[in-house]
Amino acid sequence: MTAPALLSATGLCVAFPGRRGRAPARAVDGVDLDVGRGEIVALVGESGCGKSTLARALLGLVAPTAGRVLFDGREPGRGTRALKEYRRRVQLVLQDPSGSLNPRHTVYEAVAEGLRIHGLRGDERAAVAEALARAGLRPPERFLLRHPHELSGGQRQRVVIAGALVLGPELIVADEPVASLDASVRGEILALLLRLRGELGLSALVVTHDLGLAWNVADRVAVMYLGRIVESGPVEEVLTAPRHPYTRALLSVLPESGAEPVVLSGEPPDTSRIPAGCRFHVRCPVLASGAAERAGVARACRGTELPVLPGGPDSRVACHWAAAGT
Repeated sequence: MTAPALLSATGLCVAFPGRRGRAPARAVDGVDLDVGRGEIVALVGESGCGKSTLARALLGLVAPTAGRVLFDGREPGRGTRALKEYRRRVQLVLQDPSGSLNPRHTVYEAVAEGLRIHGLRGDERAAVAEALARAGLRPPERFLLRHPHELSGGQRQRVVIAGALVLGPELIVADEPVASLDASVRGEILALLLRLRGELGLSALVVTHDLGLAWNVADRVAVMYLGRIVESGPVEEVLTAPRHPYTRALLSVLPESGAEPVVLSGEPPDTSRIPAGCRFHVRCPVLASGAAERAGVARACRGTELPVLPGGPDSRVACHWAAAGT
C-alpha cells in the first residue's frame, strides 16, 4: 500500500483578474501533484508556464481559485497562526540569494530571523551555527559576522538554505535554486540538497527550467506547460523515454541528449486565451509534421481537451498522440 504523500495538490487552479475586461489569466489551470516523504520532485517547464505560481500556491503565498492542498494529510488553515506553523514546516528557497538577503544584516541575523519570527526559543547561537554547518559553511564561526557582499554567490545561497534549515522544515520548495550561480558551484548546491535528504529525510520540490538539473537531483519529474502538468513520472523513465512532444523538445536541447534540437515555433499562448483541445497543439512538431494525422488523432489534438493528470508516482502523459501508442 502506497504511503500518503507529504504534500499533495488536487485540482489546483490559480487565476488572476484580466485587464480592461479581458478574461482572467489562468496561470495554474488544474494541477494534481504529490511530493512524498524524503522525495525530491522536479517541476520543469519554460518561463511563463506557471511553475513558480504553482509553487507559491502550494506555500499559501497565493490563494488558489479552486482545488486544495494537503500537507501531512491535512489542509493548512487560512488563519495567521495556522499559516505560520505551515510555513515553518515548508520553507521556500528563492533563486536570487542577493535579493533574499538584507545587505545590512550579518549572516547570523539573516539565519536567526526565522527563529525570531516564529518565536522558537532555545540556544539561538547554537541553532544558527548548526544550520550553517549543515548548509556547508564550516566552521560556522567564520561566517556569523559577515555581510552578504563579503560572500561568494554559492556562499550566499548556502546562507539562504541555512535560514530555511534553522526552522527544521520537513519540505523545501526551491525555486530555480542554482539559476544565478556559476556552473562550478551549481553541482555543489545540488549535492547539498541530496545530502540534506539523506541526513534529515528532507523532501524537496525543485522548480526549474533545466531538465539536466532534474536528471541530477530528482526522483520524479513533472513537466508543466501552460498551467498544467503534461507529463510526469520517475525521472529515469521520463528523461530516457519521453512521450510528450513538449518533453522531447526540452530534452533535445541538452548537449548530452545527442538528439537533433527541436525548435518550437512561436511563443506559448496567452493564459487568458488557452486554445481548445491539447493546449500544446499550436506549437506541436508532431502535429505540424503530419504524424498526428497519420495516427488518426489530429482532430482530437485540435479539439478534445485532455484530463488533468493524477499526481501519483506512476508515469503519466497528457497527449492524444502518445495515448494512441505511437
